[in-house]
Amino acid sequence: MNGLRVPALGGFKVPALGGFKVPALDGFRASALVCPYCYNRFGERDIGFRCTGRPGPRGKTCDVQRDEHQARLLNFVTPLPPVFAGDGRKLRAVCPDCGEETPHRVCPHCHSRLPLKYGKVDSRLIAMIGASQSGKTVFVTVLMHELMHRLGGILDAACLGSDDETLKSFNSYDHGLYDQHELPRKTDPVAAPSQRQPLVFRLAMTRRRPLRPPREQQTILSFFDTAGEDLTSRESIELNVRYLANSHAIIMLLDPLQMPGARSQALSGAILPGSGARFDTAANVLGRVTDLLGVARDGANGTIQKPVAVVLSKLDALEHTLSAGSPLTQLPAARPEFDERDSMAVHLQAQALLDEWDGPQIDRHMRHFFAHYRYFGVSALGCLPADPVTASAIRPYRVHDPFLWLLSEFGAIPVKRG
Repeated sequence: MNGLRVPALGGFKVPALGGFKVPALDGFRASALVCPYCYNRFGERDIGFRCTGRPGPRGKTCDVQRDEHQARLLNFVTPLPPVFAGDGRKLRAVCPDCGEETPHRVCPHCHSRLPLKYGKVDSRLIAMIGASQSGKTVFVTVLMHELMHRLGGILDAACLGSDDETLKSFNSYDHGLYDQHELPRKTDPVAAPSQRQPLVFRLAMTRRRPLRPPREQQTILSFFDTAGEDLTSRESIELNVRYLANSHAIIMLLDPLQMPGARSQALSGAILPGSGARFDTAANVLGRVTDLLGVARDGANGTIQKPVAVVLSKLDALEHTLSAGSPLTQLPAARPEFDERDSMAVHLQAQALLDEWDGPQIDRHMRHFFAHYRYFGVSALGCLPADPVTASAIRPYRVHDPFLWLLSEFGAIPVKRG
C-alpha cells in the first residue's frame, strides 16, 4: 500500500436491482416504506403532517407540546406543533385546527420529519454493525466526508445532511476528525426505551443510461451505528432488531486486530483493542445478528437475501504483511462506476486473510446463512493513529468500496464488468 494513498474507485456487483424502487428484500413489499429514523414500516398514504406552528388564515395558532411518539422512540422531548393525519401521498396538507397549509410530512410512528419528497424518491437504510472498537463511527464519518468531497466529484453527486440532528452530529465528527485530528468518542450503548438517531443524508446524482436521456435521481441514505455493547447479549441486541430487520443493507465491520492471527502481526505502535473473555468476538456478533435476521429469510434455500458488506477495517496496521501483488495494494482508476473485476479480486484476497487471521468460521457462516455478501478491506485513517484519541493524518484507503457496491446493488451507479 505504500502509505495507503487515496485510492480511486473499485467494487463488485451482481445484476442491478433496476429502476429506483425499494426492492422486495427480506420480506419487504415493493410498495412498503421504512422510516429513515425509527426504521418502522408503513404505506405512503399513512404519512402524517406536522403543523407549521404559524398563524392560519383565521389568525389561530396551534400550541406546541411534547410529542410522545418522538419521546418514546427517539428520546426527543423538544415541544413541537401537533401532528395530524392526511393523505401522505400528497406533499402538502391543511392543518384541521388552524387552517395553515404545511409541507412537513412525518413518519406515522416516530413523528420525525421525513426528507423532502420522501416516498417519491429512492430510500435506502443501511445498518452499521460490528464489535466494540471496530471503528464504525470513524468509518462512516470518513465515508461521508469522501462522498461530500473527492468521491462526490468523481460520481458527480451532491450529498448533504437531511435534518438538523444529522448536520449537527456529522459536523461534530467531521470537524473533530479532519480539523482537530481527534478520534470520535466511543458510541454509547442504547438505553431502553430510547434509541440513537441515525444519520440521514440526501444523495443527488444524474443517472446516465445508454440511448436514453439522463435522469436526475435522489436517494435517501440512513446509517444507523450500533454500539458494540448493543450486540453482546441477546437482550441488548433485541433493542436493534427493528433497525437490522428493516434495513435494506448491512455494513459489518470486522477489526483484524481483534483476531488472533492478525493481532500478532500488527505494526509496532498499533493500538490494540481489548481482548480476552470479557470482550466479544466478531463470530459471536455475527451469530446473534443472523439469529435476528433469520425470521426475515425469504431465499429459496432459506438464506438471508439482504446485501451484507463484510469489511476488514484498520488495514493500515497490517499493510506490511501484504505482498506487492495483493489486490489490496492496487489502486484502480477513478471512474463513476463500479469495477466488478477489481472487487472480486479484493473479495477473494480478504476471504483468504480472514481465514488466515481468524479461521474459517466466519466465511462458513456467511456462505451458509447469507445469499448476498461481499468482502472488503479498508483503512479509514490510512495510517496508525498517534494514540487512542488522536488521528495523526486522514488518508482513507478503499473506504468507499463497500458503499459503491451497495450503490450498484441498488441500481444507482453502472458496473464495469471485466
